[in-house]
Amino acid sequence: MIRRLISLALATFVFGSVTVSAAYADDKFIIVQSTTSTQNSGLFDHILPTFHDKTGIEVRVVAVGTGQAIRNAVNGDGDVLLVHSKPSEEKFVADGFGISRADVMYNDFVIVGPASDPAGIRGSRDVVNALPKIAESETPFASRGDDSGTHKAELRLWKAANIDAAASSGTWYRETGSGMGSTLNTAIGMDAYVMTDRATWIAFGNKANHEIMVEGDPRMFNQYGVIVVNPEVHPHVKAEMGQVFADWLLSKEGQAAIADYTVDGQQLFFPNANDGSS
Repeated sequence: MIRRLISLALATFVFGSVTVSAAYADDKFIIVQSTTSTQNSGLFDHILPTFHDKTGIEVRVVAVGTGQAIRNAVNGDGDVLLVHSKPSEEKFVADGFGISRADVMYNDFVIVGPASDPAGIRGSRDVVNALPKIAESETPFASRGDDSGTHKAELRLWKAANIDAAASSGTWYRETGSGMGSTLNTAIGMDAYVMTDRATWIAFGNKANHEIMVEGDPRMFNQYGVIVVNPEVHPHVKAEMGQVFADWLLSKEGQAAIADYTVDGQQLFFPNANDGSS
């Protein structure tokens, strides 16, 4: 029932003029549980029309944090997962909720901050060296705090730097509980540092005086994976159409569509389906 309501809400939101009866009548669609980064960056707007033209399958995206996307898929409220937290994705498959997992594309995380750079981290390529400077100076840092892929990655980096940032929650460390775009707006409003995926930052329209401070550390690599939800666990899942979508993303055509997406001349995602898929 929840899945059906989500489908109807998405159909109304995306298409506006689609009536409830039409949404029920046309069943050639899948629900993809994905992230705010893939949605906010504009990637789906770029690639999904090509997929629809080729297959006739409509893709309806639920864009939330990776943790919530996985929980939704565990509950059967989606046909495909496209997220970016490989350990959580592998657990999803190991627990029987997904058929298999494959690498699709990657980009990286960056830390952005105010041009005044109060923590003195501009130009750093060592995130584990930069994070303690933020903590020691008690400069505001805005965290998504929402169990998203970005939040999970950020927490791993704080741990690698031997800092319990969450212990300072409510002081210099501020958890927004929001998506990437909202968290960026919060960070800019309070002159805070923030970690974001590069794609969202490039596409973000309210940069103000913020700029990239830390980038290029291999530990900030950001891998995305695709998983078709297991119909043996949730028989209503449209696994066949979901697999068509996953296969297209991994195909030469799908990979080319991903690589072709740019903003201001900058490529946002880099396909790597054939570079060690698992």
